[in-house]
Amino acid sequence: MPDLDFEKKAELHKYFSVHCFNEAWKLIDKQNRTSEENDEMVHYAMASLFHWSKRKDCTDRHKSIGCWQIARCYALARNLEQAERYGKLCLEFSENEGPFYLGYAHEALARVHSIDGNADLRNEHLQFAKNLCDKINNKEEKEILLADLKTIT
Repeated sequence: MPDLDFEKKAELHKYFSVHCFNEAWKLIDKQNRTSEENDEMVHYAMASLFHWSKRKDCTDRHKSIGCWQIARCYALARNLEQAERYGKLCLEFSENEGPFYLGYAHEALARVHSIDGNADLRNEHLQFAKNLCDKINNKEEKEILLADLKTIT
């Protein structure tokens, strides 16, 4: 197949970064996923981040969001090693992105440690995330993060 010109590639990366993110999100929200759907969910999230990384407008914020979604997908699929890996990457990309994004990085890691039974690390990351919520000025963002934090037991 001949190589596509840059404009066509850029359009495809833009389309698939969003499309794959949304498809992963549909599977995140689905109850009683099959093992095949868990795999598909992870693949969509990975593909979304891949396509974002090829976009000229990709920032650390986009990478943070992509890594967060991958961490969530891996946590739901019970692949905790990879969930933690992407949660830590999310934390790295969120360092300078404000309390909402940094809070979600800690949410991802709290969720991993909730599943793996490490209560100390779960509580540490939950506390970091809750403290960051106090610094979020946007009411809707604060409510969204707090609602997700309440789902971590």
